[in-house]
Amino acid sequence: MAARRRPGREEPADAAVDRGPVADPESVARTIVLTKLTARARSRQELADALRQRDVPDEVASRVLDRFGEVGLVDDAAFARAWVESRQVSRGLSRRALALELKRKGIDGETVEESLATIDEDAERDAAHDLVAKKLRSVRNADPQKQWRQLVGLLARRGYSPALSMRVVAEALKADADEVPGSIPT
Repeated sequence: MAARRRPGREEPADAAVDRGPVADPESVARTIVLTKLTARARSRQELADALRQRDVPDEVASRVLDRFGEVGLVDDAAFARAWVESRQVSRGLSRRALALELKRKGIDGETVEESLATIDEDAERDAAHDLVAKKLRSVRNADPQKQWRQLVGLLARRGYSPALSMRVVAEALKADADEVPGSIPT
C-alpha cells in the first residue's frame, strides 16, 4: 500500500537539501580511526584499509595514522603481541595459524616473528593437548577411526602440523583408553 502524502508537503529536490559544510578529510579520518580503535586494537594496515574504503585521501590517512602512532594508539608490535597472546589462549591456535592471521592484518614478517617468540614448542603442544581433551569428551562414544579423524582435523584447522597433531591425538586416545574401561585403544 502506498503511503499517503499530506497536501502541501513535498520532498525538496536533492540539490536543494542542505547537507551542511563539507567535512574536513582529516577530522573524518580521525573519527574513523578512533571509532575503529574503540571497538578493538587494530593494525595500521587495517586502519589504512578502513580509511581507503571511506575515500579518505592517502596523504591524509598517512598523516593521521602517523600521528596516532606517535601517541601510541597505533602500534603494530604491541598489536601483534596482544593478538598472539589472546588468540593462542582463547582459540588454541598454532604459531603457523597466528602468523597467517597477523600477515593478513598487514603486520610485517619481522614483527610477526618477534610476537610469536613468546610461544615455545611446549606451550604449543600443551595448547594442542587442551583442545583435544575438550573435543574428546564429545567424540568419546564414536568409533575409533571417527575419533581420530575428528581430533586430527580439529588440530589441522587450528594450524598444527600433521606430525604434532597425530602425536597429540595418539597420546590423548591412549590416555583416554587407559582411563575409561571398555574403550578401544588405537
